[in-house]
Amino acid sequence: MSGEQLRVYVPPHPFIKHWLAIVRDESTPMPLFRNALSELGRWLTYEALRDFMPTRAIRVRSPLAETDAEIFDIDASLAIIPILRAGLALVDSCQALIPAARIYHLGYKRDEKTLAANCYLDSLPPSFTPETRILITEPMLATGGTLISVLETLENRGANLEYVRVISAIAAAPALQKIGDRYGAIDIYTATIDEHLNEQGFIVPGLGDAGDRAFGTE
Repeated sequence: MSGEQLRVYVPPHPFIKHWLAIVRDESTPMPLFRNALSELGRWLTYEALRDFMPTRAIRVRSPLAETDAEIFDIDASLAIIPILRAGLALVDSCQALIPAARIYHLGYKRDEKTLAANCYLDSLPPSFTPETRILITEPMLATGGTLISVLETLENRGANLEYVRVISAIAAAPALQKIGDRYGAIDIYTATIDEHLNEQGFIVPGLGDAGDRAFGTE
């Protein structure tokens, strides 16, 4: 059980609200849906990187004078982990903001009867350093089972969960409760929190199946 309170951030940025409306709308065509999901990833990642990326002080010379400045520490260990399939729709916009990050893929498929998440692809390294900053992209946090499995794997490979942040378009309250009971050290950045799931384990009102809508496989 976690001894910490899960931190969930819903940034009130109008761009986030705009793109959330686009991905919720069932009439949004596949190319626009995928672009809107990517934009959500961009703005949520922007918020998640605040006070997260290590920086270092330098001196620079402007055309007029020398002055103090601060830049990202490009030697820091950074990783982005998209959860396949749907997490791929968010990864490009994350990488655009932190191009030095390594990308490790994890693939999960949900059993539609039991709702259990089964891993079918693991490209993670054997271990992480405790200083590695990790961003996980997972558009939908429905039951929370997939993310808990991912966090368990990261913990077993030495990752410091205090340096893990999750980017998610929509999070369901039951998932957040379940995740918080196990892993309260992480931070989750999401465009909104929906209150419940239907009998099939889909978030309501949600946006449907993010992977199917992003890749045209409904």
